This record gives sequence, C-alpha cells and structure tokens, in this order.
Amino acid sequence: MPRFKSSHLLVAESGADREGHGLRRTMGLFQLICFGVGAIVGTGIFVGLSDSVAQAGPGVVVSFLLAAITCVFTAFAFAELGGAIPVSGSSYSFAYAGLGEGTAFLVGWCLLLEYGVSVSAVAVGWSQYVNELLDSLVGLHLPTALSAGPGEGGVVNLPAVIVIAMAAVLLVRGVRESARATAAMAVLKLAVLVAFIAIGFTAFEDGNLTPFSPTGLAGIGAGTTAAFFSYIGFDAITTAGEEAKNPRRDIPVAILVCIGLVTLLYCAVALAAIGAIGGDAVGGRPAALSYVVNQVTGSTVGGGVIAFGAVVAIASVVLAVMYGQTRILMSMSRDGLIPRVFEKVSPKTSTPVAGTLIVAVVFALPAAFAPLDAVVNLCTIGTLAVMAVVNLAVIALRRREPGLARTFRVPLYPVTPLLGVAFCLYLMYETGATTWIQFAGFLAVGAALYLLYGRRNSRLAAVTPTDAAEPVPEAV
Repeated sequence: MPRFKSSHLLVAESGADREGHGLRRTMGLFQLICFGVGAIVGTGIFVGLSDSVAQAGPGVVVSFLLAAITCVFTAFAFAELGGAIPVSGSSYSFAYAGLGEGTAFLVGWCLLLEYGVSVSAVAVGWSQYVNELLDSLVGLHLPTALSAGPGEGGVVNLPAVIVIAMAAVLLVRGVRESARATAAMAVLKLAVLVAFIAIGFTAFEDGNLTPFSPTGLAGIGAGTTAAFFSYIGFDAITTAGEEAKNPRRDIPVAILVCIGLVTLLYCAVALAAIGAIGGDAVGGRPAALSYVVNQVTGSTVGGGVIAFGAVVAIASVVLAVMYGQTRILMSMSRDGLIPRVFEKVSPKTSTPVAGTLIVAVVFALPAAFAPLDAVVNLCTIGTLAVMAVVNLAVIALRRREPGLARTFRVPLYPVTPLLGVAFCLYLMYETGATTWIQFAGFLAVGAALYLLYGRRNSRLAAVTPTDAAEPVPEAV
C-alpha cells in the first residue's frame, strides 16, 4: 500500500506556520519575487537563446509563449499547493501529500537531476561570459585548459567551479545574506536586459523577421523544448516556504508575477535580437546578446556591459537553484528517505551547512569536467515530469483533503491542471525517443534506491495511519 503524508503533518513537522526547523523567516514578497527572477533568468536567455533561435528562427517568440503557457498552467498548481502547504519540500512534499511516498521519492530524484544539470549548465555558461567580459575589459581570454572541460578541448572549467563555490559560501552564511544578494543581482540583470532591448530596437528591421518560421511548426515545437530550459527554476520559490514571512499569501503571488514578468522579458529580448541582426546571425552563436550589441553599436563597450550583466545574472541562478536543492534534500532527509546529514541545520547560521557543501561538490564536478549537452534534454524531460505530477497532485489533494485551507485556488478547475499535464506531455514528446529511454533508465535507478533505502528508512512508517492522514481544518 502506498504511504501518504497529510498536509497538516507536513506543515506540523516543518514548523511552517512558525519558524521552520531552525530556519529563519526573513523573506518578504519583494525578496521572493527577486528570488524567483534570480532562479529563472540566466543561461536560458543569455546563452540558450541562440539554440532556440537556431531551431525556430523568428518563430522563437511563439516557442517562448508556448513554453510560458506550459509554465503558467503549472504555476497555478504551484501557487495553490505552495499557499496551502508552505514547506521547504516544494514538488516533493506536494507529491507526498497527494500521490504517495514512492511518487514523492521519484519527484525528489527528478529534482536532483533538474537542479543538478541546470546549475552545472548555468555554471558552464557563466564561464563563457566571464571570458567575454575579460575580452571586453582587458583583451584577455582564459586559456582553454582552464575554461573548458575535457569534452570541449580543455582540462577543467575553473570559472564554473568558482561560481558554484561562491554560491555555497553565501548560502552557508545565511538566507538573509543570500536573499539580499539575489535581490541585488535580480534588479541588476533586469536593468541590463531592458538596456539590451532598448539598444536592439534602435536597429530593428521588419525584414529580419521573415521568414517567420523557416522550419515550420516542427521548428517551433523543437524551439519550445529548447526555450523551456529558460524557465526552469520558477518552482524554487516554493522551497522558501519555511523562510518566507507570510508564505501562504506571498508564495502564490510571487510565482505568478515571476512567470508573467519573465515571459514579457524573453519575448522582447528575442524580438530585439532577431530584429536587429536577423535570426541566422543570432542562431547558434555563443554569447549572442553581447554580439548583437557589438554589431548594433559598432563598439565592444556595450557588449562588455551585457557580458557583465550575464555574469551577474547567471551567478544569481546558481545561488537560487542551489538554495532550492538544499531545501528539498532537507525535507527528504527529514522524512528518512535519504541520509540524515542533509536535514542538519547549523544553530549559528540557521542553514543546512553540511548539505549545502555536499551539493556544491556534487554540482561542481560535472560543471568542471563533464559535457552537459547530452543531458540537457534529460533534465528537461525530468522537469516536465515533475510539473505534470504537481498538476496531478492538485487534483488528488482536492479529493483527499477537500477541507484544506487554500489561500489560492487554481482557476477553471479541473480543466487548468489537466491542460498543464497535456502541455507537459507534449513537450516531453518533443524531446525524442532517445531521451525517453534515458529517462526510463534514470527512473529505474531512482525506484531501486527508494526500495533499497528510502522505503526501509522512512519515518512515516512509524506514524500511525490516523496521524498521517488527519486533514487540516478549513481556514475561516
């Protein structure tokens, strides 16, 4: 029989309506929005835009919108569940309450893939823009041996390791310091992207948008899958459930504001870039935004400013996503499904120090040495699977706990979560057969780990069925 953990037990164990397990409540709505923007806006737009344009041409704007629609449906689900169950476990905890322990473990396993690959890929992208910035400032390039992994002709990607180490230091110091740094970086990178849009539109030519979809609907579909990587990270907002001042109110608002803001930004950046120099010139080009500004202004100064913004932007993604990963692992450890070292919170800094350092080492290794292109699609399909599960968890919890206090409700229920599942399945299909085979193998490894360790050590097994299933009274 599957084991379920009720929402009231999740909240009670985490202390989410008080101070969560030694974590301090320091994040207000503005910090949560900045945290969300920090987790989303980074490599996807500064580095990945060129890949999406290579697939879809000017039609990449439609690709961004389709990816955004997929995220919006799921954002509604995250908003409802994040307001009702404000705990650090995010998707993992929502699946535990709605679909059972086994599904929750696999969700946590997929989140390790999502966050691990995305942080490592983001760190590699950071290395590219560090080189671009050094070139603009002093005409210097880091040697390939120290700025690329073995698969790209180098030895070790040292800048990628450095940015992960810096994020780990900030996270260990405390969530207040991390939130302040994320907020400052989020504001800066938004200003840089707005400046890019303004510069790009000064050279905008309608003819650069034709043909709008050179590879047809298939290209737009492939571009959507590539563009989706640009949105990965918005769910990290829900991992701040135990460190937000008013999580039941602020988490739903922060999620929806972030998705809307980021979508407008991405579409405007894509139009400005392609309208300025054409899709063929943007597609497949490293550090594309700096290149566009250099071409428009005829100087490397503007490109250097964009490179600086990218360095800041990508660093903030590393910080925010690593934060989310440590909090999810903390929740899984609290439930006994993974070793207890991840749940230990330092009384001095109120942060999971040991867990953060372990995550930093695990994420730094592939960033330093491994070619990540081959697993980006695997990361995407794992993320989409988690999002589909979150939509299903909304439906399951509406039936299992109809009296649960919900500060936000998914509109047009149950149509909206079902559409969220459908859009996720469509994008999963677009990743291709090879990715599906890889994903099946990845899930098989996760299921084996659950059966061999997680299920045997689960603390829920020691909780009485009444305690585990007791509903939360409806809020007045």
